[in-house]
Amino acid sequence: MSSPKTPLVKNAREALTKFKLECAQELGRTQFVKENNDHYKGDLTAKQNGSEGGPIGGLMVKKMIAEAEKNLMN
Repeated sequence: MSSPKTPLVKNAREALTKFKLECAQELGRTQFVKENNDHYKGDLTAKQNGSEGGPIGGLMVKKMIAEAEKNLMN
């Protein structure tokens, strides 16, 4: 069984990171992406961490669902 941080498709990690950075840039939240800001966040509350990074993941999911729906219609 693969670990949760391992993408199902090999070599997909770079593409997912690029996609995450694009979504963060679209939202103006690049400072909250781990690749841009890898400092210790253990002193922050889960609520604060979620409010900072949550919108990035939310946008990624919305875009992936839209793309999947588009592919289903074709």
